[in-house]
Amino acid sequence: MSIPIPDDVDSLISELTASLQPQQHAAFEAAARSALAGLECAGPGLAYRLLVPLQRAHFDPPDDAVEAHAPRHYRRPTKLSSLPPIGRPDRAEGAQERNRFKRAG
Repeated sequence: MSIPIPDDVDSLISELTASLQPQQHAAFEAAARSALAGLECAGPGLAYRLLVPLQRAHFDPPDDAVEAHAPRHYRRPTKLSSLPPIGRPDRAEGAQERNRFKRAG
């Protein structure tokens, strides 16, 4: 006979399951229910303290390669990307050099 899990603890299990991959949902849920089965008075705070390390054990973080976040506007170098930008320079560009003579005289 299993001890019924309160609704707030059951919703905590489903919230912790949401960040896992779909193939890991069932394994984590079974492990969480077996970890909480031995507790007679399991509130959400105690359940959270017990289940977070268990959830981390089931969590596989995604590969965080640098190339995945780099912009991919041009797959290979093009004439446009290798040349300097065109257009009128910004007003603030070279302001120190322009204003140096104003201050001197």
